[in-house]
Amino acid sequence: MIIISHTILRILTFNNSRVTAMALWPFIVFRNKEFRNNHFILNHEKIHHRQQLELLIIPYYIWYFSEYWYFMFKNKFKHHVSYMSISFEKEAYAEQNNLDFLNNRPFLNHLKYINDQRKKN
Repeated sequence: MIIISHTILRILTFNNSRVTAMALWPFIVFRNKEFRNNHFILNHEKIHHRQQLELLIIPYYIWYFSEYWYFMFKNKFKHHVSYMSISFEKEAYAEQNNLDFLNNRPFLNHLKYINDQRKKN
C-alpha cells in the first residue's frame, strides 16, 4: 500500500526534508505524489520491503538501527555518512536503477555489503 504524507515523514525523520520515501512494512510512505511515480525510488523502497520480509520485519528494524548507531559512533555522529554505511541502504542504492533486480535477488543479499564495509576499514 502506498501512502502520501509529508507529515508522517517529517515526524519519523525529525524534519529531515531530504527524505523522499520510506518503507515501513507493509507501507511505502512518500513525501508527495510526484515521488510515487519515480520508478527508481519505488524500486529502492521495494528492495527494503524484500529485506524486511527476509528478516521477518522486526529483526530487520533492530538490525537496521544497530548498524546505524554503530556507524554514528564510528563516524562521530555524521548522520549522512552513517546512513549510507548501512548494509540495507548500500544494497538498495546500488540496485535501485536495476528494475529487474528483485526478480533475481539472492536471499539475504545485503550481507555482501557488510563484508564489503569490513574490507574498506
